[in-house]
Amino acid sequence: MEGFKEDIMNDSILQDTPAIHLELVRKSEEIEFTMPSDLYVGTLLKTLVSSKPNGRFLELGTGIGLSLSWMLDGMNEGSQLISVDNDPRLITIAKECFGTDERVSLELADGSAWIKNYSGAKFDLIFADAWPGKYSEIEEILELITKGGFYVIDDMAVQPNWPKGHDKNAEELIAYLEKREDFTLTKMNWSTGLIIAVRTK
Repeated sequence: MEGFKEDIMNDSILQDTPAIHLELVRKSEEIEFTMPSDLYVGTLLKTLVSSKPNGRFLELGTGIGLSLSWMLDGMNEGSQLISVDNDPRLITIAKECFGTDERVSLELADGSAWIKNYSGAKFDLIFADAWPGKYSEIEEILELITKGGFYVIDDMAVQPNWPKGHDKNAEELIAYLEKREDFTLTKMNWSTGLIIAVRTK
């Protein structure tokens, strides 16, 4: 198209990176945390949670808190987020960084046990960045999503740190999600490989 600037769609130009983000990257390097969330995943999560004012959100796999920082940036004051991780060191870091934010609850727990024991309200978005809620307890976690709510998973493209045979797990998960008649989904060959599913029934 005449006059169209190709760089206008340059996705390396990020908007409004969370103020805490650089500190979290520094902490990742300091403790040699090798599984930080991709920047692009963070920007997408911020956009999605912004579409749900006063929403309820769940993150499975807090990690160092990179994705959490983006989600909190996209949330309004009336929103609430629960983030679960089984690593006490990572939860301690997250509490140091986000513990004063009354919108977030940081929970040290085994993800599978947490999902099975949870009995609260459903969520408008669930970001499953851990084995539980993604490769296990998938039916239980999908039942916790409101109609119109999002289910987001990343690392669905082949990753260099995948153990041998993990590609079969990913293939089976994708096939399962595609067969669900109560969700519509988009597979995105972007960032680390993303799937966004929305509950329709």
